[in-house]
Amino acid sequence: MWKDKFLGYTIILASGSPRRKQFFEDMGLQFEIRLKEVDEVYPQELKASEISDYLAELKAGALKNSLKGNEILITSDTVVWHKGVSLAKPSDSKEAFEMLKALSNGWHQVITSVSFTTNSSQKTVNHTTKVKFKELTDDEILYYVRNFRPYDKAGGYGIQEWIGLIGIEEIQGSYTNVVGLPTQLVYKTLMDMVG
Repeated sequence: MWKDKFLGYTIILASGSPRRKQFFEDMGLQFEIRLKEVDEVYPQELKASEISDYLAELKAGALKNSLKGNEILITSDTVVWHKGVSLAKPSDSKEAFEMLKALSNGWHQVITSVSFTTNSSQKTVNHTTKVKFKELTDDEILYYVRNFRPYDKAGGYGIQEWIGLIGIEEIQGSYTNVVGLPTQLVYKTLMDMVG
């Protein structure tokens, strides 16, 4: 059985995201959560997946030295890339409104990088999903920001929430990636690691 391949390994998820935790549970993986605060600052010349790769590895660096031989540490980061700019988590309602206004009536990319770290190796993978919003009205954006307060989400929105249900016309790529974790890629990479 596929689960037997993980006997002897401990998977550590270094994320406070309830969505990522739920995905790991839904995939049937046994894991523990280990958190360490990291200042998510990256070199300004980085673009698109370079940013999320860098931040996923930065988060791993905070915990790498404490890993035991059988532990696999999983860290990740999601960026919303739009017209050459990374849209991070909005700091307030004004910024969330402006982000959604910018994303309205067009395509953007959601990129999630996942880093798999042991005490002797590191592998980082990423997936890009293209997302298209319809033209959102100011009223729709204000309703969403006021009621859902999306300040913990890159780009200022959650695809699984109201704004995604009424506003997203099309996606190209992994849906779970937009929620915060490319689950199929995570499963494949883990299976490759444990042989």
